[in-house]
Amino acid sequence: MDKQEKNPSKIEQAASDLFNYAIDREDVRWLLGHQPEEAEVKRATVEYELPILKIISVGWSLSYYLPDGPEKEELSDLYWTAINDFSKDLSTTTEMMIGQKIDYFETLKERLGIYVKALEQQPEVQDPATIIGPEFARTCGNTDDIFTFMTGSKMFMAVIARVKEYLETIKLR
Repeated sequence: MDKQEKNPSKIEQAASDLFNYAIDREDVRWLLGHQPEEAEVKRATVEYELPILKIISVGWSLSYYLPDGPEKEELSDLYWTAINDFSKDLSTTTEMMIGQKIDYFETLKERLGIYVKALEQQPEVQDPATIIGPEFARTCGNTDDIFTFMTGSKMFMAVIARVKEYLETIKLR
């Protein structure tokens, strides 16, 4: 093991920490466990979409909270490279299990595009969670389902708050 691997830079450590947070499913399980039976969407769809929302919310937070500069660019690049590698592994495993080719990273990019477009269409809105929640519910199949709206909003708000706090703690923000 070389010195770089033993002592990662502050940015490399941050990218690793944020990647590990993004793929951790504890909060996904918690939100699913608290989703009411009255929700008018397929639970499997919400279970599929929540981790996607979490991953892209971490990436979005980096763009939103970090000042422009080399640290922001490096951290974002390292984070998204790790997500891309993870996606390739997940896609390969899923393909072997179901016999159908998928590209999970492409799905992430598509969802990010959907959420960013929704945010851009309403620049006057102060709280992005009020846009992300309904968009999440729409992605899950029912824009009018308040329970799914709230699940997406909760995930988004929790993720951006934790990323902001983390960046402040390590003095990148």
